Amino acid sequence: MAPHEQLLLTIPDVMAQLQLGRSTVYDLIRTRRLPSVTIGRSRRVPATAVRTFVAELAEVAA
Repeated sequence: MAPHEQLLLTIPDVMAQLQLGRSTVYDLIRTRRLPSVTIGRSRRVPATAVRTFVAELAEVAA
C-alpha cells in the first residue's frame, strides 16, 4: 500500500472508482456485496473491499 493511499473511501470516492451511481453503490452496500463501516454518521468503504469486489466481478466474467 502506498503511503498516501486512503484506507477508507467515501461513497463519492467509490462512485468515481467504480463509475457507478449513488443508488447502485448503496444497493451494493445494502445487499452486503460491498462491505462498509459507519463512523459516527459517516459511511465509509474500505479500499480493500472495492478491490475485492472488482476482483470477484472479474472472476465471474472469466
